[in-house]
Amino acid sequence: VQLQASGGGLVQAGESLRLSCAASGTILRVDAMGWYRQNPGKQRELVATITRAGSTSYADSVKGRFTISRDNAKNTVSLQMNSLKAEDTAVYYCNADIIGWGTGAINSWGQGTLVTVTS
Repeated sequence: VQLQASGGGLVQAGESLRLSCAASGTILRVDAMGWYRQNPGKQRELVATITRAGSTSYADSVKGRFTISRDNAKNTVSLQMNSLKAEDTAVYYCNADIIGWGTGAINSWGQGTLVTVTS
């Protein structure tokens, strides 16, 4: 089971980006999914989470600008990032609780995708 993130890049402040992440492998179900971000020398911080039922939560710093969504049929999670700011620059990681056949929930991380916002 693995998570593959994509969609990072270089944008100017005020622009938008959309990150996507897909879980693959022998999957029975994917429960909570989320996005985190990290800068060098700093702790990884929560950006947004979404439950399987679609309930969402956001870091205060991104509320009103970022939207997390998921497709349960495709085991994917996306993060639409609007009105980007220089302080949003970070490596973004997707995260998910994945239940495989014959296993319990395993918390998995994607490989990270770099978002750079220039001011």
